[in-house]
Amino acid sequence: MSKEIPKGVIIFGGSGFIGTHLIDKLLIQGCTTIISVDIKEPNSPRKGVNYIVADVRDLSSLELFNNIDKIYNFAAIHTTPGHEHHEYYETNICGALEVCKYAERAGIKNIIFTSSISVYGPGEDQKTEETELQPTSSYGYSKMIAEKVHKEWLNKNSAINKLVIVRPAVVFGPGEGGNFTRLATLLSKGFFIYPGRKNTIKACIYVDDLIEAISFAEDQRQTLITFNGAYHQGYTLEDIIDIFQANHFSDVKTVMLPKFIVLGVAKALRLFNAFNIGIHPERVMKLVKSTDVYPGWLVSKGKKFDGGVEVALSKWSSSTDGKFN
Repeated sequence: MSKEIPKGVIIFGGSGFIGTHLIDKLLIQGCTTIISVDIKEPNSPRKGVNYIVADVRDLSSLELFNNIDKIYNFAAIHTTPGHEHHEYYETNICGALEVCKYAERAGIKNIIFTSSISVYGPGEDQKTEETELQPTSSYGYSKMIAEKVHKEWLNKNSAINKLVIVRPAVVFGPGEGGNFTRLATLLSKGFFIYPGRKNTIKACIYVDDLIEAISFAEDQRQTLITFNGAYHQGYTLEDIIDIFQANHFSDVKTVMLPKFIVLGVAKALRLFNAFNIGIHPERVMKLVKSTDVYPGWLVSKGKKFDGGVEVALSKWSSSTDGKFN
């Protein structure tokens, strides 16, 4: 964690996946005032944390707290597919505006904001922090605009304000319930079907490593830091499957189907999705689209996670008795 223990923090979205892990780290670090603001109750409340149920789209009635010197804005609607287009804009942009207004009212000068690699848009080319932002999804557009909102807050008093924007890749780990959990569940059944290709690059990072990267950025003296939260190794889908297979699911059998078959199956799966079976073609097609995102800023500062996915999966397995949940 950060070298300097904060007096107190507010975490918007503190009941979520990343927020919960951050709270655990802050408690270990010795932070005495932790306020979590979320639209939902935490699944597993931590002792000593003040949990407040509130909607980030309207923080006008949220009280001002003493001894708070930092805001983490993790609140967002992010699952794709899963929401109407307007919901991404309403929550992610209005939430950014409300958080920044709250920071002004409370006199808080330090914000850490989680954006997304979705701001870069799709494509097989490698993206760095200098890549032009070309989002194509409502989620990506909403995050790009939310970044601008936070930068406007910074520029109102750039002499004393500080802003860290992190663009996480796929974040995995205990409690994730997302892409890696679904992948581990498939592998535990003894098989995996490559959907048309094996060399899809899937940028990713373990949740504890992401929090460590954020803390590293917090310790820097720059007024504005924007960085990609991802491993530098550029793992392919095959690399990730091979690591799972070598260390955790040795009996897994793999096969690759031609892309045209996968496309046909993906279209057919739209029918199953109507019955809430939980299989969605957009998730299937994500496996054939690379997210080649390079953490250039972290690497330039000498911050790399050389153990990468292999070490991360071992930690995750140990903490969940091999269940990867």
